[in-house]
Amino acid sequence: MKTIAFFNNKGGVGKTSLVYHLAWMFAEHGVPVLAVDLDPQANLSSMFLDEDRLAELWDNGGSNTIFGSLQPLMNRTGDIFSPHVEKIRRNLGLVPGNLALSRFEDLLSENWPKCLDGQEAAFRVITAFHRIMLDAAGQIGAELVLIDVGPNLGAINRSALIAAEQVVLPLAPDLFSLQGLKNLGPTLRDWRKGWKKRLGELPDSAGIAAPSGEMQPEGYVVMQHGIRDNRPVKAYQRWLDRIPGVYRESILDRTVTKPPSPEKDPYNLALLKHYRSLMPLAMDARKPMFALKPADGAIGAHVEAVRACYQDFFQLAQRIATKADIALP
Repeated sequence: MKTIAFFNNKGGVGKTSLVYHLAWMFAEHGVPVLAVDLDPQANLSSMFLDEDRLAELWDNGGSNTIFGSLQPLMNRTGDIFSPHVEKIRRNLGLVPGNLALSRFEDLLSENWPKCLDGQEAAFRVITAFHRIMLDAAGQIGAELVLIDVGPNLGAINRSALIAAEQVVLPLAPDLFSLQGLKNLGPTLRDWRKGWKKRLGELPDSAGIAAPSGEMQPEGYVVMQHGIRDNRPVKAYQRWLDRIPGVYRESILDRTVTKPPSPEKDPYNLALLKHYRSLMPLAMDARKPMFALKPADGAIGAHVEAVRACYQDFFQLAQRIATKADIALP
């Protein structure tokens, strides 16, 4: 099982849409996928599920969501419950999110330092997301786990990220995404170092499945850049050209004098266009943009846009699969 988190502390860069479409793409090509919604806004769940189904899942204390699995820990009555996995289609399952997940933040913050004292109960809290994902992936035989998190550097994201072997950074070609990169690099290194230190204090007798906390940067994806005559418009190009250098300095902790252009950067996984009118059609049809049909309203110029969208996401899935050592048929 491979775990990949999609993370940027700058919101509005298309992170959740990226996870949603990649989950569908991998599933379509025969890779069993588990999508995990660890964003307290639950936007990924709302893309997969209609409001009636979400209402059902959130009723009765949200027992069939990520929050429900955490209830025994939060109530201090026991360990995690086995999670509910919502079957989306063949090869694709979802651990639904819940707005109440934000209530778990304080408990995570409280127990992070306690791990340094070797407290077994603290490790059960900090490893909860990892163990929930192991259980959920086992239920559906998932080979790949895609994790969506919120745009912040809080305790929930720290616990989610230490459960990720790899991290993909969705970006927009703007000043705010560049600043987000500068924040993320030191934070990821601090979290990685902090977790390694804590792992050394985990009692062998605890029998707790703990993540390695690798969270290795897999690369970045530039989302929704403007296109004119097959070239990014000038306003975006200014910031786009700076991404390779900032990525190396902030994320990889390397000093570079002459970084490559974005188009030649091996860490650039994709430059995804803004598909504009396809997204509303996709949300209405409750399917990914690249799966839209004429019956969904994809007619005329939309037909070619759907084909281009499919190729873009398939190529991105191939690159991610190669870096994650996953066979993509």
